[in-house]
Amino acid sequence: MSTIKRIIKGDTVKIISGSNKGTTGTVLAVLTKKQAVLVEGIGNIHRKVKPTKQNPRGGNKDIHVPILIHKVALVTDEKSNKTSRVGLSKDDDGNKIRLARQSNNKQIQMPKISSERGKK
Repeated sequence: MSTIKRIIKGDTVKIISGSNKGTTGTVLAVLTKKQAVLVEGIGNIHRKVKPTKQNPRGGNKDIHVPILIHKVALVTDEKSNKTSRVGLSKDDDGNKIRLARQSNNKQIQMPKISSERGKK
C-alpha cells in the first residue's frame, strides 16, 4: 500500500524559520523517523575529524544536516514563490491526492524525479 506524504522527494520548499529563512530548494530526502528533510544547498557544514587508524591524517569532512519538517513550506507557484499548507484527500477513484490549502484546495502535481536507481 503506497502512502502519500505532505512533503516528498523532489518538491520545491521554502524555509520559513531559522537562519536560512526565505531560501528555497528542492527536497533530496525525507527522514520520517526524525521528522526532517534534506534540502539541496542548505545545511552543508564542515566537521573536523580526529585521526584514526583508517584515516591517520584526520582533516575536514562535509556533512549535510537535515532541517526539521515544520520549518519548511511547500512552494505551490514557482514564479511568485507562493507557499501553501498541504492537505490530503481522495479523488473519485479512491487514490490519495495532495491539496494546496491556500489555493482553494487546488490539486498539487507530483514532482518529476529522474530515477537513477537500477539503471546501469
